Amino acid sequence: MNDQTPPRRDDEGALALRGAAEADRRLLIVDDDAPLCQRLARAMERRGFVVDTAESVAAGVAAAHNRPPAYAVVDLRLGDGNGLDVVAALRQSRPGVRIVMLTGYGNIATAVAAVKAGAVDYLPKPADADAVEHALLARDDAPPPPPADPMSADRVRWEHIQRVFEQCERNVSETARRLKMHRRTLQRMLGKHAPRS
Repeated sequence: MNDQTPPRRDDEGALALRGAAEADRRLLIVDDDAPLCQRLARAMERRGFVVDTAESVAAGVAAAHNRPPAYAVVDLRLGDGNGLDVVAALRQSRPGVRIVMLTGYGNIATAVAAVKAGAVDYLPKPADADAVEHALLARDDAPPPPPADPMSADRVRWEHIQRVFEQCERNVSETARRLKMHRRTLQRMLGKHAPRS
């Protein structure tokens, strides 16, 4: 198999990883949430992937250059920077790599940025191993299935408000102005816990 083209699922959905060389089964998971990273790594190993993990942009970039994976799962927000920097390094090391971005901020602008950077899909956290596997191995011409458990409208709204708040450097007045809402209303919303998905 070509080193630049990772294996895909065949038409029957059987995993094409079984007979693939180790380099074509290599998966890099970059996430600074260590428990989540380890759980996902174990689940993906059971599915036939050869998994490497990293918990920072620096470690992710180093892994991308040292052992270019055929697949990658990268968190957008990492302690030392932006996961899009890891995506760029992955694309440079292995142009055919299939990348899925994970993020706690499920908004359209972030999804567009991830896809433009070279990700093949975008999943809100917490994503389960089945969804990650499907996104990594989906055929390019197949439309993604609808989410089994989509976020509620209240959760989407809360995520959007949180994202704008972070982009405004946690400035309540500026966030309220951009969202065109009263400052006190925004403060009450920021004081509440996230709605259930």
